[in-house]
Amino acid sequence: MSPKIELLAPGGDINAIKAAVLAGANAVYCGLNNFNARNRAANLSFEELIGVIRFAHQYQCEIFLTLNIVILESEIRSLMRLLSKLANTKLDGVIVQDLGMLHLLKTYFPTLTVHASTQLTTHNRGQIPFLKRLGVARVNLSRELNLREITAMTAVSREHDIDTEVFVHGSLCVAFSGLCYSTSATDGNSGNRGRCSQACREQYETTATGNNFPLNVKDNSAFFDLPALIKAGVYSFKVEGRIKGAPYVHTVIDSFRKQIDGYVKTGELVEDGERLYKVFNRDLSNGFIKGDLNQSMFIDNPRDHSKTHLTNRLIKDTADTIAVVQIEQAQLNLKAEKAQIQTQVDARVSQISIGKLPLKLTFSGQLGKPLILTVTTQDIVVGQTQLVERVFEIHSRNNLVASDDKAIDESVLEKRFKSLHNEEYDLSALELTELESGLNIPFSELTRMRKQLVLTLAHGQKSVAEVILPKLRSEPKTVAAGDSSAPKLAILINDIADVALLNDTQGDVYFKLPDAYKRGSTEFVELFNQHPRLIPWFPAVLIGKDYDAAVQLLEQTKPSLIVTNNTGIAYRAFELGIKWLAGPFLNTTNSYTLQALKQHFDCHGAFLSNEINYQQMKYIARPAGFKLWYSIYHPIFLMASRQCFFQQTVGCDKPRIDNGCMLSCDKSASMTNLKGERFAIDKQKAGYPSIYYQHPFLNTDIVDELTELFDGFMIDLTNIGAGDKPLLDKRNLIVLFEQLLAGDNRAIAHLQQLLGQTTAQQYQKGL
Repeated sequence: MSPKIELLAPGGDINAIKAAVLAGANAVYCGLNNFNARNRAANLSFEELIGVIRFAHQYQCEIFLTLNIVILESEIRSLMRLLSKLANTKLDGVIVQDLGMLHLLKTYFPTLTVHASTQLTTHNRGQIPFLKRLGVARVNLSRELNLREITAMTAVSREHDIDTEVFVHGSLCVAFSGLCYSTSATDGNSGNRGRCSQACREQYETTATGNNFPLNVKDNSAFFDLPALIKAGVYSFKVEGRIKGAPYVHTVIDSFRKQIDGYVKTGELVEDGERLYKVFNRDLSNGFIKGDLNQSMFIDNPRDHSKTHLTNRLIKDTADTIAVVQIEQAQLNLKAEKAQIQTQVDARVSQISIGKLPLKLTFSGQLGKPLILTVTTQDIVVGQTQLVERVFEIHSRNNLVASDDKAIDESVLEKRFKSLHNEEYDLSALELTELESGLNIPFSELTRMRKQLVLTLAHGQKSVAEVILPKLRSEPKTVAAGDSSAPKLAILINDIADVALLNDTQGDVYFKLPDAYKRGSTEFVELFNQHPRLIPWFPAVLIGKDYDAAVQLLEQTKPSLIVTNNTGIAYRAFELGIKWLAGPFLNTTNSYTLQALKQHFDCHGAFLSNEINYQQMKYIARPAGFKLWYSIYHPIFLMASRQCFFQQTVGCDKPRIDNGCMLSCDKSASMTNLKGERFAIDKQKAGYPSIYYQHPFLNTDIVDELTELFDGFMIDLTNIGAGDKPLLDKRNLIVLFEQLLAGDNRAIAHLQQLLGQTTAQQYQKGL
């Protein structure tokens, strides 16, 4: 039996969606004008979405809607209105990032199929049951995973009846998706809100290695890895490109369609992939899929590579020296070919209409007989590209009676049936020529006929009423007898030498665990056993054996409390009955995320996102017995990557990344963009290469403004991201921050003097 494979295409605008469907996509993902992570795409209106769904279904193609951003408290009501409307469409699925939205979908909209966005950074086996518990039917795996890791993740997903989806072509982020804050911190444009301004494509001052675009990676393409992905059990092959036009989408999808079909039919790859270079590309790489992370994945040019690829191929294929004039002619031919692709695709998509369906209502009847409503419209037949006429009748249960003063006329019928002029139907006419005048039936009967009409038009699918959420009550803090309700101070460390700071504070002390483990977790098990006050702090990314080692640590120490930025660790803690706090990199921005964490996973508390401001957090409602935390001082993390930033900046002797790099490399460097902003590049032993903003985050305003909301505030004393800055007196910092929380605002001036230039612009701007 041939494997069931889905080719999933991007649809940034209507023409791109049409092109994808005509090229043979099995499904298309697209976005509305709000709640989606591609604000730069043209996107659709709700009316256009209805037309797109109808058109795609004619071709047996599904439509998935991207709702893949974090949600703010002020948006919940409008989100619920939208979800209520979507539940009454034939939409095939929604793609979601926000944990609160997952909770709302599971609770109130069980008919909507839910996919986990790549923004959820899904990369280890513990995250699969976490997402399953929130109602997810499909997960888009992190783009950084290699084939072995994808195979393992897919096997776990099958155990939980979840499909896996993998990006097989298109632009590639150098950072872990969902964990990139580069343009949020620098420009106020958050990738978690669909406004990423692509700092990774920016030009920087020329680095020591001679690179001007040191973060710019080639486009991803697994065009020749399809057999291995099929064998791995991947269900959906996803193409990136919602800001690309119809010619790009048609060319790429048509190429993949032919490659997939050819392989399924013959067992061989039949396409050479050259067509992929005739539309926009930054050159192509399968480095992540192969697990071969080397310098060749980068390219020092973020613009179209088509001409360069053509020139390089000509030089390679020509035995004799090729003349410049031949190269110029070939490039002119490429330009003409691109124009021809544009013309051909435009011609095809222009023939497709996604307009509203015409709806004609004809009323007829005579005294003593039923009122007859004849409905004339159009409908789809799956597999037929043309709409077919649909005619049916609805009869009243009561017979028409004579009435001079309450007779049915056009105004009465229009009032009862005008709601059918909506996003799906164009109510073009109400005809009464065959209805005798001076007749009437009860208005309740007209209402019943309208409901029957709506149900019949929807092929028996009952409409879902708009869901109105009950008002959440923000529960008071839980304060132990004899304790003050003032927020407590917590500190984060990652150096064993700093464990001595336990003696300098009565507050919580978190110990930041590594992203990778050399020989299991033995040394950390001993550390936590020796210092039971230390609270394990788990990182956001834990892949493969590193996740297994982190779980082993959790199982062996069974601490009374942990903080985790990884949902896989959160799920295992939940299974073990260990109290846990959601870390700041779980991007918590609304009350319903807190509800999801508390209700489904018995979460003890959460750090609110540092991306939101006072207005965006002050109405967040605390669940009962739940603690809220916030980090008021820390280096501003911009991104982490599986790739090496040093190869592109200061140079590295190793041609590619290996296990030794991850475990042993301990470096720092910097780079500066053309605006003069400096960024610290940091690589800790057993950590991912990371980039930090030039100034740390310091938010003292929130201590006064939102004291009642928070149980505690955290300061980061890990030295990570400090670059070449001198180390600070950590004991002095603890004293000053404790004075600040005790209400002594004189500490602010001392902190500012000690810390130098800081910023709180994320708190000031918000999302």
